[in-house]
Amino acid sequence: MVGTNAIRGSRVGSGPMGEAERGDSAPRVHVSYWCSNGHESRPSFARELGSGVPEVWDCPRCGLPAGKDREHPPTAPRIEPYKTHLAYVKERRSDSDGAELLESALRALRGGSSPLPR
Repeated sequence: MVGTNAIRGSRVGSGPMGEAERGDSAPRVHVSYWCSNGHESRPSFARELGSGVPEVWDCPRCGLPAGKDREHPPTAPRIEPYKTHLAYVKERRSDSDGAELLESALRALRGGSSPLPR
């Protein structure tokens, strides 16, 4: 049988494994989380965590944060829009600073001196 796979139909972990071979599963607790779109998600956590269960969980349907309180779910985070290099420069410099830098650069181009103020 050239060109065939000798272990065809089997994979790592396959076979008649039961609780006896894997060990007992940890006791679980299901927690309900609701997002602002009204989606409910119920992840399970090990009961041993107790207070280690997170207060906020990401909704698997829409990606918004979800909380344990159905009536008051967490609000969506505010996403800052992309800023261009010019927007960052305008945050650091006033219009008068920009005009002064432009004037010194033009003076340097016309006169041949260094454009940077000292």
